[in-house]
Amino acid sequence: MQNHKYIHPYNGYLVSPSAHQLPDGWFAANLLLTRGEACSAELVSYHFDALDYFDSERQAVGHATAWARGWVDSRG
Repeated sequence: MQNHKYIHPYNGYLVSPSAHQLPDGWFAANLLLTRGEACSAELVSYHFDALDYFDSERQAVGHATAWARGWVDSRG
């Protein structure tokens, strides 16, 4: 599930965290990071699946958001 209500900009990236509920009830934290302009040929996307697993969608999205900030900040 990609929930667009969580999409936000961060240091030149568009951060799109999401949570996917698994059959056992856990939520996988997923992330899509996009850098560049939508109309540009230099659009770059990074997709990360199952960064970790959580009891709730809120926890999973929160983790993916925090993880995104760390990833972006570590690349300058």
